[in-house]
Amino acid sequence: MESVNYSAYIGLDVHKDTIAVAIASPERQGEIRFYGNISSAKEAVIRLMKKLIKLHGSILVCYEAGPTGYGLYRLLLSMNIECTVVAPSRIPKISTNKIKNDHRDAVALARLLRAGELVDVWVPDITHEAMRDLVRARSCAKKDTKVAKQRIQSILLRTGKKYEKKMWTVRHRVWLANQSFPLASQQIAYEHYRQSLEQIENRIEQLDQEIDRLLPNWSLYNLVNQLQALKGVGRTIAISVVAELGDFSRFSNPKQIMAFLGLIPGEHSSGSVTRKAGITKAGNVELRRLLYEAAWAYRNNAKVGSWLIANRPNSVCQEAKDISWKAQQRLCFRYRSLVAKGKKSQIAITAVARELLGFMWDIAVTTRNQRV
Repeated sequence: MESVNYSAYIGLDVHKDTIAVAIASPERQGEIRFYGNISSAKEAVIRLMKKLIKLHGSILVCYEAGPTGYGLYRLLLSMNIECTVVAPSRIPKISTNKIKNDHRDAVALARLLRAGELVDVWVPDITHEAMRDLVRARSCAKKDTKVAKQRIQSILLRTGKKYEKKMWTVRHRVWLANQSFPLASQQIAYEHYRQSLEQIENRIEQLDQEIDRLLPNWSLYNLVNQLQALKGVGRTIAISVVAELGDFSRFSNPKQIMAFLGLIPGEHSSGSVTRKAGITKAGNVELRRLLYEAAWAYRNNAKVGSWLIANRPNSVCQEAKDISWKAQQRLCFRYRSLVAKGKKSQIAITAVARELLGFMWDIAVTTRNQRV
């Protein structure tokens, strides 16, 4: 955060119906007072901010990222009031403090904001937020698809019906439609499961259509295309990664983005004793899963096959292709060397996924100023 002299630092503890407000004086040991609770309605917030500006002049406001979203942030920006949305997981806390309420939370935010101890989060624009909602809705629908298929398989297994060939192909679905059961009630239960699966798949198709419609209007559309230069990174994975991570340039180096997604090794050391642990697993679980899925493409030798060429968007630039080939050479060798040393394939894939994320960052930085 830039060093600007503010006349007051405002901490807001935001809830659905109310907002607790605290004000910290600019002096290091200055007064921090609890202002009170106001309604979270837009009109009440505007009245409060006008009053605070009249009393203090230049102010800096903060509140925690949470379920209320970024509407308050955008409202304050429209009033030319500087605001920061802070990461709840990065707020310093005293372990012996066993009392928590809105009053204390607001005062703590104001105090820590004045001290510069808060870490802000990246706030997406409205289009980006809509794309992220679509991607998350699609991810939920895919999970529902897995559950629906398991239910169908379970009822078939209980009744001794087996399909010996590849499942969920066109032939398999025809076979499923032709299954019959001795009791009408059991047939109805089975048809219910099949209809549920069809409805979920229709939802996924509708979400895909809406993603396609919104994609050209997205400010990060070009980055989605450039990331598809990488082997294993298809359209869905590229959109999901960009939707969740947003602007890659907010990370000054690849190690930061690796740590952000919990792909770096943990450590618990003291004195001369060094204890290494597995990856920290911080950040987005679903995004980490997608990176693992992409990393499996690097088990074989480096090769630019016809499938990769055919599925790359035409707008992929030569710089992205060069980085993609460099990534293939390194990551394919990395996987084979780790397995040859006796590492489990899952551990090797984790290492590949971590470095693949670094190559994504490289593409994002290299092609930042390009347009579709």
